[in-house]
Amino acid sequence: MPSVIAKILESNTLWIIARLLMSVLFISSGLAKVFDYENSLAEMRAAGLHPDWFFNIASAAVMLVGSLLLLFNRLLWLGTGALAVFLFLTIVVVHTFWSYTGEEAKIAMFWAIEHTSVIGGLMAVAIAGHFRELYFAVKAQK
Repeated sequence: MPSVIAKILESNTLWIIARLLMSVLFISSGLAKVFDYENSLAEMRAAGLHPDWFFNIASAAVMLVGSLLLLFNRLLWLGTGALAVFLFLTIVVVHTFWSYTGEEAKIAMFWAIEHTSVIGGLMAVAIAGHFRELYFAVKAQK
């Protein structure tokens, strides 16, 4: 790998940008659940989640707290893990493409595939965070 690329990949700036970009989806959705409360309650009811207020608040809390942990690089494994589990549960509970037919099944499958890809991205962030900590700990010992 060219040394300039290695330096970019090791930079704190790129690490912050990567975490910020990874969290945009969750921050925007979490804030929408807070500021567009009535529509969010309608989404919960449409998904068959009752009590709607509980699932709305719980979803917003997981997305916002998980994003903050991700953004501030604190308990990164916990933040990414919580967000990944949240996405997995939305596939199993909401985007059940296997229980639909036609266009509904297709749309639900697209959401499930998108969620699966984001879960992979969250796993990669957690792995990268772990190895960054190891790398910089070894570098500091030298």
